Amino acid sequence: MKKDENAFSFEAAEESPGFLLWQVTSLWQREIRKALEKYDLTHSQFVLLASIMWLSQQQEPVTQILLSAHSKIDPMTTSTVLRTLQTKGLLERKEHATDTRAKTVVLTETGIKTTKQAIKIVEKFDAEFFEPLGAKVNEFNKKLRLLLGQ
Repeated sequence: MKKDENAFSFEAAEESPGFLLWQVTSLWQREIRKALEKYDLTHSQFVLLASIMWLSQQQEPVTQILLSAHSKIDPMTTSTVLRTLQTKGLLERKEHATDTRAKTVVLTETGIKTTKQAIKIVEKFDAEFFEPLGAKVNEFNKKLRLLLGQ
């Protein structure tokens, strides 16, 4: 292919890593949405619930800011999703023990039960979805972390 300032640098769209990532992400998101339907959860809701569970196990109070940083979901979206989850009875927001501006987030009993069930479904789905990578899944994860700057 002759290099032209207005032309793409790839011979085919399928050679573009961004396009491939978009295709895989779209497929993965569509299927994960189906997997979470029975729990009446969006993927963002699931990510925040699972993150609350994970961070709670680390023996630290889970604040909205910590949750936003951990999940890489912006603070405003995190706040909106947390309100929805609170309305669903899956979590409670409480006053922080030492920071009057902050709220801590804790799962309710229903939230814990729902999150544990959803985690099993998501882990099963992920195992099936990424199965074609076989033993290369760890290398794939390593490259994804590299893109995240980790």
